[in-house]
Amino acid sequence: MASKDFRKARRTIDVSVGESVRIIRELQELSQTDLSALTGIPQSTISAIENDRVNLGVERAKVIARALSCHPAVLVFPSWDVAAESAA
Repeated sequence: MASKDFRKARRTIDVSVGESVRIIRELQELSQTDLSALTGIPQSTISAIENDRVNLGVERAKVIARALSCHPAVLVFPSWDVAAESAA
């Protein structure tokens, strides 16, 4: 098939900050306890972040991002639509 036969994928769901932390953690096969050990953040706080009961915050985002080997923006702005921002 030629590339003209394909359609660009569209995002169909929005992901919250807490869900982005959980998804990336689970993709790396880490438990909340594992992430707690890597970050020094209590497991109960990680649970609260993942369930959107506690705000992630900039400093915690940096610490968790370091442990998950990703950029903090991936955690803080999971539903950022660059194309929509460019058009505005």
